[in-house]
Amino acid sequence: MSKTVHTNNAPEAIGPYSQAIITGNLVFTSGQIAIDPASGMVEAVTIEEQTEQVCKNLCAVLEAAGTSIEKAVKTVCFLADMNDFAAFNGIYGKYFTSKPARSCVAAKALPKGVLVEVEVIAEL
Repeated sequence: MSKTVHTNNAPEAIGPYSQAIITGNLVFTSGQIAIDPASGMVEAVTIEEQTEQVCKNLCAVLEAAGTSIEKAVKTVCFLADMNDFAAFNGIYGKYFTSKPARSCVAAKALPKGVLVEVEVIAEL
């Protein structure tokens, strides 16, 4: 049996999906983009700013699920431009200090024209 996770401290889903689902002892987040939950808008411009907002959003969703970013076991990262890989890693590494398994791919386009999207699987 699974449980839906919702928090006002992260952006509302922009489609027919949940911010995260808990099943067993795992939390699966939906991909988070750089929407500021206070304004509902993408305000960050650079890859560093957007990655920072994405990580803050993920922290809020994971906290609402009863876990934290430190308990991440796998991430999937999407970049609009692989030339942003190093800058993305600089911010990502500040948050994902436990070094979970990770995939990082370039995507032709991301929702709302953002530069980065990240999803997480974490233990409770």
